[in-house]
Amino acid sequence: MTKKRKSRSNNIKGKKLTNKQLQHEVLKLLRRNPKKRYNPKQLVRKMQVQNNKDAVQHALDKLVESNKAVDLGNYKYKFETRQNNNSSNHSGKKRQTLTGRVDMTRTGSAYIIIDSQEQDVHVSPKYINGALNGDIVKIRTWYPRGRRKPEGEVMEVVERSQSHFIGTYWEYPKYALVTPDGPTQLDILINKENNKGAKDGEKVVVKVIEWPDEKRENPLGAITSVLGKAGSSDIEMKSILVNSGFQLDFPNEVLKESEAIPLEIDPSEIERRRDMRDVLTCTIDPDTAKDFDDALSYRKLENGNVEIGVHIADVTHYVRENGPLDKEALERSTSVYLVDRVLPMLPEKLSNGVCSLRPNEDKLVFSAVFEFNKNIQIVKRWFGKAVIHSDRRFTYEEAQQVLDGESEELSEELRNLNRIAKVLQNQRFKQGSINFETDEVKFRLADDGTPIDVYIKERKDAHMLIEDFMLLANREVAAFINRKSKELKQEIPYVYRVHDLPDLEKAAEIAKFAEELGFKMDVSSPESLAKSYNRMQKAAQKDQGLKLLQPLAIRTMAKAEYSSENIGHYGLGFDYYTHFTSPIRRYSDVLSHRLLELNLDGRTFVTNKMQLEEQCKHISRQERKAVEAERESIKYKQVEFIEKHVGESFEGIVSGFSDRGLFVELLGNHCEGMVNYNTMDEAFEVADSRLYITGKRSGVQVRMGDKVRVKILDADLMRRRIDMGWEAHLNKEK
Repeated sequence: MTKKRKSRSNNIKGKKLTNKQLQHEVLKLLRRNPKKRYNPKQLVRKMQVQNNKDAVQHALDKLVESNKAVDLGNYKYKFETRQNNNSSNHSGKKRQTLTGRVDMTRTGSAYIIIDSQEQDVHVSPKYINGALNGDIVKIRTWYPRGRRKPEGEVMEVVERSQSHFIGTYWEYPKYALVTPDGPTQLDILINKENNKGAKDGEKVVVKVIEWPDEKRENPLGAITSVLGKAGSSDIEMKSILVNSGFQLDFPNEVLKESEAIPLEIDPSEIERRRDMRDVLTCTIDPDTAKDFDDALSYRKLENGNVEIGVHIADVTHYVRENGPLDKEALERSTSVYLVDRVLPMLPEKLSNGVCSLRPNEDKLVFSAVFEFNKNIQIVKRWFGKAVIHSDRRFTYEEAQQVLDGESEELSEELRNLNRIAKVLQNQRFKQGSINFETDEVKFRLADDGTPIDVYIKERKDAHMLIEDFMLLANREVAAFINRKSKELKQEIPYVYRVHDLPDLEKAAEIAKFAEELGFKMDVSSPESLAKSYNRMQKAAQKDQGLKLLQPLAIRTMAKAEYSSENIGHYGLGFDYYTHFTSPIRRYSDVLSHRLLELNLDGRTFVTNKMQLEEQCKHISRQERKAVEAERESIKYKQVEFIEKHVGESFEGIVSGFSDRGLFVELLGNHCEGMVNYNTMDEAFEVADSRLYITGKRSGVQVRMGDKVRVKILDADLMRRRIDMGWEAHLNKEK
């Protein structure tokens, strides 16, 4: 008798699925029952999965967006039996019209990222049709004969991602052009009479005032500022910002509104708030920080408990909703931190002045106050507007000296805060939080901005103390909104910071790599995978190969993002999580403050969820741009640093392999470059796992994490690339 094969529904029973898996299973269930109507709760019961109804609701929304399900209203959904995908046959291949975001490559081709499907669509340069990096476009797709991957053509630019570009100004007898930096394919036409005095070959910032149409192939632009001759570090940093879609200056109406904000606090405003100015309060930040978002207060209560306040700058008191300041803050969505500068989300008067929780000044805050008993359990919570007076501004180094016993300033308070933070951290890891700690490259700069040293930022107890209290406040605020929704039996839309479950198939690939390095991972479930990642973090402290594998493991996971649909935060192990603690530099936190305030003191406010979700998507896109800009600035400064050492030899660690060469991270300065195989003394074969290469003549293996000596051959600032030559394998294996 043949064994009966288990159905897919049995395979998912009792499991927690990723968002994409959930969409797949929901669609399958709807397809099997095309006439039935389901709400999210019914689908959870029917599928018997561990995901909550919010996660299922999110999956349904995605299916509706892609025309695979129908929203019948009143939270009822059914299968879309008349799916219109605009398909037709061309050479026997299916065509579709889809909408997605342009991810441009350096060669001028692009990949269109489409939310509703896993596979990106490749578009060759001849079919870009004026689209630029980050644009939202409508494309037509087809499958070339004999290929499984789709190709596409841009039919329409739905939304431009940026209007300002940095490029090189070129003057001709009858007209002028600006050639933008990067992969942008379109030269921008300039009226020579309005060139702001730019000279041939100079770097300029240009604003596009008219995009191409049927009459004109090139965009028409106006120069907004002249930066000067190319080549300086300052211009390169500005180029990174502008070409990532961030404007260098604030519009006049934004500056005008910020300048009108009074420096003094109105006494009547203090009367409306909880007055906590007599409670010991301090800030702990980097030594170069000027925008102090958060402060901690500490006091012992008469009942023997301890009260800890997490106080956050009350940006929403000063930034009027839908005013010029607010609209500009939403457009930027984030401050951008490059190696040598910060491009703030808010004008300096607010970010470094009025809102910043500077010492010895009364400041308006939005607070989350927690009462802990002797067992370090939270017995009382309070959220609301307050006024504080910071008694001391600590740098991380100064706070660490207190924790190490080298200083007695506020020693009792800081050491008790640290003790409680460590308990919170231990609880977090027991509940499934993953330690994502990776090396953070930092630079010491000369007065002119050139790097004189590269090092890894050391994270100590003072850093983690602040981190764990911020995590606590963010989690508790999100949990409060969820509790209120359940009590009202009505969803209160909110801004959640979400992190989807990992793709276990991708994790299994990393597990194979780890096993080759002698480390066994358990990828049978998301919970076991989290434990494996934490074990890897500890093991990597002694094993360079595993340390280098960690970033690859992190990249296989979903990216954290903002959403009005709460699917939980896998990486932190939290069911509910938001961003509440940094409104000076993150617009998500501004939204979080506004919505929380409207739902305190017995009030209930239900915002437009669709509009909120669009804001979340925009903020997530801006965050990704900011992260990429930061990475570009680090690469530039690393190449700028190593440029002074061309011709010198260094020891390093093998950090990866490609078909052309191996990558080496230099010891001491952590700069990474590539050694072309043709500089080595024999031919090598790359292993399928990309974890080692084998010499074809000698059989010698060079593995990830091996120590080698290389020579710096070239440092190319334009391409952000360091070329190295092979000298020696310092732990040779046969």
